[in-house]
Amino acid sequence: MRKLVYFVASSIDGFIAAPDGSYDFLDPAPEALRHLVTHWPQTLPSFAHEHLGIDRPQGRFDTVLMGRATYEPALRLGVTSPYAHLKQYVFTRSLPSSQDRDPEIVSGDPVAFVRELKRRPGRDIWLCGGGQLAGQLLPEVDELLIKVNPVVVGSGVPLATRDFAPRRFTLLETTAVGAGVVLLHYRIGTETGPGE
Repeated sequence: MRKLVYFVASSIDGFIAAPDGSYDFLDPAPEALRHLVTHWPQTLPSFAHEHLGIDRPQGRFDTVLMGRATYEPALRLGVTSPYAHLKQYVFTRSLPSSQDRDPEIVSGDPVAFVRELKRRPGRDIWLCGGGQLAGQLLPEVDELLIKVNPVVVGSGVPLATRDFAPRRFTLLETTAVGAGVVLLHYRIGTETGPGE
């Protein structure tokens, strides 16, 4: 079955955007951007591929999920399909749905939608953001990939907005990607010892 992977940039104190939704304080330094281009080109917007030297963005994802607030900055730039190289779904009740629209607008229950999506054939699914959508979908998240940036911001949009409900993950790998940015890779569940 396909995995849902929440891959997102964060401050040290766990915020993915400022209170107004902006995230320029998380702009990657050149070294960190090079790591993304080399290892995670699918997570970069299609309109930037030529500038970044990305020819065919291959990788583990064929689908991206985002909330309205995550989609909004692209709309403000006049970009209606920010990840045209992936199948895109935007979860919102404030945009009209359309059969021929890319991204596809989803106004129903995100959890039910993702459970069904995970059963379809395909590669893994990238949860791009934001905090409210991630909070709703956290029970369905199989892996976390968090790009921790060397900044503390104090308040803003948290990694996942939800009621108190601890969910334990196991650290798989820590990668320093340059300029003080660390990529933390977790999977759902806890490690077990021999014979457990």
